[in-house]
Amino acid sequence: MSTDSEPPWQVARALLGFIRPYRRQVTYALLALMFTAAVTLSIGQGLRLIIDRGLVTGSAEGLAHHVLLFLLMVLLLATGTFARYYWVTWIGERVVADIRMRVFEHLISLHPGFFERNRSLEIQSRLTADTTLLQSVIGSSLSVALRNLLLLAGGIVWLFLTNARLSLLVLISVPLVVVPILYFGRRVRQLSRHSQDRVADVGAYVGEVLSQIKTVQAYNHQPIDRARFGDVVERAFAIAIRRTVQRGLLITAVILLVLGAVGLMIWVGGLDVVAGRISAGELAAFVFYSVIVGAAVGALSEVIGELQRAAGAAERLIELLAAHNEISAPSAHDRAALPARVLGAIALEEVRFSYPMRPELPAVDGLTLSVRPGETLALVGPSGAGKSTVFDLLLRFYDVNSGAIRLEGIDIRRLDPAQLRSCFALVSQHPVLFRGSIIDNLRYARPDANRDAVIAAARAAYAHDFIEALPAGYDTELGDTGSGLSGGQKQRLAIARALLADAPVLLLDEATSALDAQSERTVQQALDGLMRGRTTLVIAHRLATVQNADRIAVLDQGCLIAVGSHRELMISCPLYAKLARLQFETE
Repeated sequence: MSTDSEPPWQVARALLGFIRPYRRQVTYALLALMFTAAVTLSIGQGLRLIIDRGLVTGSAEGLAHHVLLFLLMVLLLATGTFARYYWVTWIGERVVADIRMRVFEHLISLHPGFFERNRSLEIQSRLTADTTLLQSVIGSSLSVALRNLLLLAGGIVWLFLTNARLSLLVLISVPLVVVPILYFGRRVRQLSRHSQDRVADVGAYVGEVLSQIKTVQAYNHQPIDRARFGDVVERAFAIAIRRTVQRGLLITAVILLVLGAVGLMIWVGGLDVVAGRISAGELAAFVFYSVIVGAAVGALSEVIGELQRAAGAAERLIELLAAHNEISAPSAHDRAALPARVLGAIALEEVRFSYPMRPELPAVDGLTLSVRPGETLALVGPSGAGKSTVFDLLLRFYDVNSGAIRLEGIDIRRLDPAQLRSCFALVSQHPVLFRGSIIDNLRYARPDANRDAVIAAARAAYAHDFIEALPAGYDTELGDTGSGLSGGQKQRLAIARALLADAPVLLLDEATSALDAQSERTVQQALDGLMRGRTTLVIAHRLATVQNADRIAVLDQGCLIAVGSHRELMISCPLYAKLARLQFETE
């Protein structure tokens, strides 16, 4: 992903796009903000009245009257603050929820090549840590910033209304405060982005190690991982300290300048009170507004640091939303539709393809191969021959560099990827299960399948018996990646899921590799029944499992070497004969 910083206006425009649908709630929040700011500024006049018409005049009745007025202002301020807090927090939570949904929806639609170039765990950190930071800023810091801007503007107006001469001192001090804010704020923003990147590195490293904890402990790798993690944490700490120093310098400068200016104003105003040019109440009101203005500037200088951090987080999320999906549905004009009944006729025509991370190394090189409807075609060959790549291309996880792949005579690039993939049921070499119940995992391909259909698929995959033996049966909760189940049990659940999908084309990538001999035999019988009348592509390293395929295609280094039956290839294809002889002699 790009590390270039987005222009601030672009970040703001993107965030406004998420806020715009909630204009009504934003209006409520702004009204509450303006109301509380107005009441806060009115308190200064309340203090002036208490002093000048209560304390100075010695009138107990006047004092009580103006104190009650002051308490009414406090009550209004508390009520307005509640409304402001509620609506601003609501907007923050709602907007961040929308951002999370938009980013997640975009991520799961991106082509797999994107996740080869970018670490999934770092992306996960962006979706969690960065959005949490945004929620804090939109739901709190932004409100504080707007409130203090209103107080700053209103305070300056009241300063001039109270005493124009003293207000000139304020005008002199404000630029002295704004300049360091602009200088340090830019540096804080840059360091905030780097800090968020380092935090993402921490999260990614933790996730990677913990997800492979058995391997870590099996090789006693903990000391090395501790040292590496320590380096990652220290880098994050160093960036955070640099950011903290810049923010600290900013706040220190603001405090010195603001409070110094307030002290100067109290001295000059005190001289005016002694000389009788202004009343004590006016001086109190003026000091109150001076403190309001100074506090507003100080709060803004501190909030700007949070806003800069949020800008860095927003940039990273915008990068994710801007990531281009290389695999997308064609336009309505170019889109083709599959026939109502897909038979499974597949053709690969002079297909050439290299993975984006290895463009100089062809994974498939000039492959031409056809599969007839209802045929079982086995793909065999040494590791790296391009067998699994063929499956990736059929499912359009990647587009071919040249040539074409056709389903029912239609170039798959003219099909909607969702419609194309609904024609395939995949059982991979490493079965993928998700956290949740067994029945939810089996329904992954058909969420609307009823329980009877699920059980029937599990029986056909010889998974029903071991599922029923579990404490909660089909409602048993699985851990991450199906932890707690054996490899063979996971594979049988994956086969049952493919059975339930009832797709016209089966893609079996070493589908029985994790099973023992007895389970393999029974599952193979179930697969034989499932494959009858369907187009099936089988990847197998164990040639004994594909001897009965209608045809066997031998691949090597992305090229098609030979096609034929087992008996024919034993005679005509030296590579196949060599692979078969090595395996059968070993067995």
